[in-house]
Amino acid sequence: MKDTVLVIGYGSIGKRHTEVLKSLNYDVLIVSRRNFEEKNFYKTTAEALQSNNVKYIVIANETSQHQFTLDELNKLGYKGVILIEKPLTVNENIKLSNKNNIFVGYNLRFHPIIKELKAILREEKVLSVNCYVGQYLPTWRLNTDYRKCYSASSRMGGGVLKDLSHELDYLSYLFGDWEKLVSLGGKISDLEIDSNDEISVLFTTNRVSSINLELNYLDHIIQRFIIINTNTKTIRADLIKNTLQINNDIKFFDVERNYTYSQQHLAILEDESIGKPCTLNEGYNCDVLIQAIEQSLKESKWIYNEKNLYDMC
Repeated sequence: MKDTVLVIGYGSIGKRHTEVLKSLNYDVLIVSRRNFEEKNFYKTTAEALQSNNVKYIVIANETSQHQFTLDELNKLGYKGVILIEKPLTVNENIKLSNKNNIFVGYNLRFHPIIKELKAILREEKVLSVNCYVGQYLPTWRLNTDYRKCYSASSRMGGGVLKDLSHELDYLSYLFGDWEKLVSLGGKISDLEIDSNDEISVLFTTNRVSSINLELNYLDHIIQRFIIINTNTKTIRADLIKNTLQINNDIKFFDVERNYTYSQQHLAILEDESIGKPCTLNEGYNCDVLIQAIEQSLKESKWIYNEKNLYDMC
């Protein structure tokens, strides 16, 4: 058995992290408000840390609780490695002694198609990008009333922009920091939720002059794909069918359901050569992008990345 790890939160994503970490032979403890009789469950983080030598913590509770949980770990003096489920949504000025050991759970970076795109695009001039992700919210979680899950509640940190922010991370990872953007959408369907269910964003980066992105809870056909045009290639990457088409050639990938999660944990804990997990600073940058999209929605105008404007001065 390897080191002891702690998963805080035992909803669908907490259960998944627990399953993956156990499959990697880690001793997994769980903090949950639910009533469990098993020995590895704790009601509070303080109790779990006091009773065990924890080397790694996964924060997998509601998005709205991430700040509180980090504050609590800081007060408890925890200095080990932390993975915070996406999106980060914490104060950039929070005082932490272990910032270099904190990562954000954008595991799609470890999808073999994304990794191959990263290598292919290194030598290409990218002209345009179209990115799409959609799934009908009531079908997301089996045996769960979609109206009662956090996705349905703005107060709990739900909505497509935060739920599907993987796209914001890997588009930045592949194409660089955003420079300006404009967005449309909001709550447009008959779904019984108060969070945004469709958002479209047009933005530029320091590498690409046109990126179109749509995120939604509306699609009755589960879809997640990217189309990229370069001077020599048209590339279509499908993360549901696990195919990568370059012009007329198609390559198929065999990707197990939990593969990207296990690779992310292994890259953080055992072998950094596996890939580059999302750092705390990159997680902050993704949060800034989310806030800019929300501002554009609210004010119906283009938003400029002040950080990039400052860097160019």
